[in-house]
Amino acid sequence: MGRWSEETVIKAAPDASSLAAARKLAHPGPWSDSGSNEVLVWGKCQGSGKTPYQVSVDIVAPAYRCSCPSRKFPCKHALALLLLWSRGEAAEAGAATADFAKEWADQRADRATAKERRQTEQPADPEAQAKRLAARLALMDAGVDDFSRWLTDLIRTGLAAARNQPYSWWDGVAARLVDSQLPGLGEQVRDMASQIHGRTDWSDHLLLHAGRWWALSMAWSARDKLSPDEFADVKAALGWSTASADVQDTERLPGPWLVLGAHRSDDGRLQQQRTWLQGPDGKVVVVLDFAGQGQGLAAPQLAGALLDATIARYPGSAPQRAMFNGPITPLDVATNLGAGNSIVQALKQESAAVALSPWRTRLPVLLEEVIINPEGTGWLHDPNGEALPLVDAPLDSLLALTGGHAADIFGELEDGRLRPLTVVVDGMVVTP
Repeated sequence: MGRWSEETVIKAAPDASSLAAARKLAHPGPWSDSGSNEVLVWGKCQGSGKTPYQVSVDIVAPAYRCSCPSRKFPCKHALALLLLWSRGEAAEAGAATADFAKEWADQRADRATAKERRQTEQPADPEAQAKRLAARLALMDAGVDDFSRWLTDLIRTGLAAARNQPYSWWDGVAARLVDSQLPGLGEQVRDMASQIHGRTDWSDHLLLHAGRWWALSMAWSARDKLSPDEFADVKAALGWSTASADVQDTERLPGPWLVLGAHRSDDGRLQQQRTWLQGPDGKVVVVLDFAGQGQGLAAPQLAGALLDATIARYPGSAPQRAMFNGPITPLDVATNLGAGNSIVQALKQESAAVALSPWRTRLPVLLEEVIINPEGTGWLHDPNGEALPLVDAPLDSLLALTGGHAADIFGELEDGRLRPLTVVVDGMVVTP
């Protein structure tokens, strides 16, 4: 693995504030015991405390570890070390690997070996598996029946009455769904408690999701009539996860894979990272990573990077969830993301996707030659005069990057609003 360029390090930053903080540390003064080899870069950074932070970076994966309390990956210390290494100012090759870096690398190798061993173990007893499946289906059936009655009461008593309910009311419904092996549905109900108090369009939002919940309940009850892809979508919406071991060896789709963009979220209980990839045939997939409290998410792939990797896709309709099933090797950095769509075309794509799977909540889209309007929470305007509202948009960064000019923007279209993830400006693919 060759030395990263400074541009590559910048693209690895999770946000602008982390990069700004890293630049302040990117000088040799606070660093000691640094070194590098063909896989690792490591060093110690002196902070305000007595003990320096131990920083290790796997430049092949990539993956990051730092003893600081930051929950960002990579943190400012890892970014600063990579900046120094990219400039040749620290972490020279040839030094013996530091104990803390070697221990971390060995732990990662041990986990990979254990995972491979679990995947090659003999399958469980088929009869026992069938009994567990029957028990789970019965539990889910009862949970869906109970939820359908709750939905009927919700509509009968009126949405205004639901808005006046305390959070504990919503939490109780969510807890029953989780107990019935319906965690995905339970999470949506729990989230609705805050949504109806925080949105001006709360009634439309609640009615939309109540309709989706009803359609999902009816689809589960009629699951015997669904196609395999339709059933897979329903299971995913309800929160029935598919084991990675059941997917990993189903196929090996070669690259190169273009990283369109990524998004991280944290609801206080679970962290999620979505990475959108485009294959050589133009099809888009999403890689999902999860981490609980106190755990670190997988290192984000760089927007615009071309990856030499193979993937396997989970069952379901497009765009499908996918997973890497082998090593990942960066090949190059793209200067664009390809041809984009107009806002009308994007909304038609969303409409078609929702018609196919009504519980779909987001769709990846690339909009071409759009201009940022900072009014309110932000808007996008295309050359045809159409406009699209933004959500979770870093308006200051978007305006600074585009300078008020038209640019291609990739993002997630969600309930008629776009969450911008990547901007193409001046021949560069940039994360705002």
